[in-house]
Amino acid sequence: MAEDRGKGPERRPKQLRPCPICGKAALPDFFPFCSKRCTDIDLNRWLSGAYTIPVKPEEEEDESADETGAPPRIPGKPDEDAGGSGKLN
Repeated sequence: MAEDRGKGPERRPKQLRPCPICGKAALPDFFPFCSKRCTDIDLNRWLSGAYTIPVKPEEEEDESADETGAPPRIPGKPDEDAGGSGKLN
């Protein structure tokens, strides 16, 4: 029984999934692909933008304008429509 200590659980060889490009058995040298060709095809798809995550466009909220469409008031700057000349004294 002393021989069994330290060995841990018996390890099984890792089952390789099929190549995601062509479906053939994946090889350890090109994992998760089966060949250099399939690796290059996948790289080209990434670089050309074929792999994208679809997003639902959100309604843009313009925080810089209120309900009237007027721009926000900047502190220290007089309102232009308040009858002033727009100049600071």
